[in-house]
Amino acid sequence: MHDVADLVLDLADFITASPTPYHAVAETVRRLSEAGFTEQPEAGEWSTEPGGRYVVRDGTLLAWWQPADTRPGAPMRIYAAHTDSPTLKVKPRPDTGAAGWRQVAVEVYGGALWNSWLDRDLGVAGRLALYDGSTVLVDVARPLLRVPQLAIHLDRQVNQGLTLDPQQHLLPIWGLGAPSDGDLIEFLTAEVDVDPDEVAAHDLVVHDLTPPARLGEEEELLAAPRLDNLASVHSGIGALLAASQESSDVIPVFVGFDHEEIGSGTATGAAGPLLESVLTRIAGGFDARITSFALSRCLSVDVTHAAHPNYLGQYDPIHRSLPNGGPALKVNANQRYATDAPGAAAWARACRDAGVPSQYFVGKNTVPCGTTVGPIVATRLGIRTVDVGIPVLSMHSARELCGVQDPEFLTAAATAFLTDMT
Repeated sequence: MHDVADLVLDLADFITASPTPYHAVAETVRRLSEAGFTEQPEAGEWSTEPGGRYVVRDGTLLAWWQPADTRPGAPMRIYAAHTDSPTLKVKPRPDTGAAGWRQVAVEVYGGALWNSWLDRDLGVAGRLALYDGSTVLVDVARPLLRVPQLAIHLDRQVNQGLTLDPQQHLLPIWGLGAPSDGDLIEFLTAEVDVDPDEVAAHDLVVHDLTPPARLGEEEELLAAPRLDNLASVHSGIGALLAASQESSDVIPVFVGFDHEEIGSGTATGAAGPLLESVLTRIAGGFDARITSFALSRCLSVDVTHAAHPNYLGQYDPIHRSLPNGGPALKVNANQRYATDAPGAAAWARACRDAGVPSQYFVGKNTVPCGTTVGPIVATRLGIRTVDVGIPVLSMHSARELCGVQDPEFLTAAATAFLTDMT
């Protein structure tokens, strides 16, 4: 295994470099390219040569290692995560304001904890789409925006229950004066040396600027934005690179989907056709994929709920998970998680082979759980899928908390999963 301190520092660097799915993909491409992976254009001639390749579409990336001498229909071991996180997304016409304040119009993306975005120094990041068809990444990683709370003196009952209207109360301020149409885009284009008149559209979000940090007496915890689900993406890339160095007859595959937090029903989401299309070509064509998919397995990796000591009544008492206890196997009788017994056995074998502890997460019967890309992949492709994830607190907050050992546990177990020929 890697040194925990080094891996946590690398995870922190990855998160900081990835304020949006587009940046997460760009950082992943940088790492894969350094390891010798090359891009496979979706519309180009498909290569079957041994080696590492990747496909990029917007905020989604697929990467795989093609072993030498694999035949059509070879089994695949797939690691599926997602690149997006709940946030506040900038509206098409962003410039607004009131009473002498300049503000930015935003809407909520995904199931964000709204109050966690209050009174934080925020940057803005995303992509600018130009009239010539190109896109430019932008990241203002310095204090620019803030969503201020109302002083308690003007709302004496706020501690008995905070109520936020996302249309009225979540608009960030970024200065004084009268708003003017085009102000924000003009500011952002100056940051990346682009003519504002060439910008046709944009995909922009705000992001918390507080750097990731270890905390606790023994520094056994990591606080960071976007652990859901960049911690899983980071481990998946590490596992794929490690698997590429091992001799195996299975094809290891990584996919990081965009749009999981809003239901995955997009062209680049898990419910879209992209994964099926790429896996079919990796398998050797439509006929070969029948055999390949039947022999393949998928590890769906998304963070899970750590037991919260102040709210233990929200958890099943014998299926709680804790940080640094290893990634948790996620089980749900109604298949909100895709885990079944054979999939659970494959995960247990991977953890045993890697020398990694594992635990369970099963929701309390009276508290409905969330879901992941796992059931979507299993339903679309018929590939046996198992859901796992490292435990975190404050899921969907602007800042979340995990154990410092769990990312390495996850990487090691996922490497064993991606190379398992059983």
